[in-house]
Amino acid sequence: MAALAAHQGDGEACARIRDELVRLYTPLVRREARRYRNRGEPMDDLYQVGMLGLMKAIKGFDPSFGKPFVAYLLPMVTGELKRHFRDTTWAVRVPRVHQERRSELNRVIAEFTQKHGRTPTTREIAQALELDLEAAIELIDASSAYSALSLDMPFGEADDESALGDTLGQADVDLENVVDRTSLKDALDRLPERERRVILLRFFGNKTQSEIAADVGLSQMHVSRLLAQTLRQLRRELLS
Repeated sequence: MAALAAHQGDGEACARIRDELVRLYTPLVRREARRYRNRGEPMDDLYQVGMLGLMKAIKGFDPSFGKPFVAYLLPMVTGELKRHFRDTTWAVRVPRVHQERRSELNRVIAEFTQKHGRTPTTREIAQALELDLEAAIELIDASSAYSALSLDMPFGEADDESALGDTLGQADVDLENVVDRTSLKDALDRLPERERRVILLRFFGNKTQSEIAADVGLSQMHVSRLLAQTLRQLRRELLS
């Protein structure tokens, strides 16, 4: 009811109601902020970001939807916290020019995908951004270093003690029953030599991405991108 009154009017009474809501839900904001405390940001900053989410929730809550206030509040607070990390942190240091062009890259990819129903190729991205191919590859690789998540960060519902690392998949013992070995061999044989070598080193040679990068003379991020692209290609061929 307090949230309802705060939503419906202004004035001194509503100010008192807003103050009461802030008092009631500040402990919840502190709890949510603490869940992100191991990601390199000061706790005071995280608390202030969470409080911004609380104020937005008080202002935007619409009781006519029939949901309790806290159900609206939690996504607002966690959303502000995640937005803070998305907008202010990079996993590794990258050139300033790449940081500044990341949003432009995302916009080009989103607009192309919406228009064509597929993600653009690297060459199409380069053309849209008026870059040469190597510069586009460097920008894409650098952007992939943005806001890496700690495996120890909380994951799931507010009262869930799970960490993000707990969600990582394990070896699928039934995979051999799904993938036809002969089809996989044929698909591997059709790959370009460099991509086939990277796949073989990773999954048959048990090499790390860093070891593969040193072996083939590429950056670790480039190897990561090649692996992702090649695995998508193999999957499409095997499922077609």
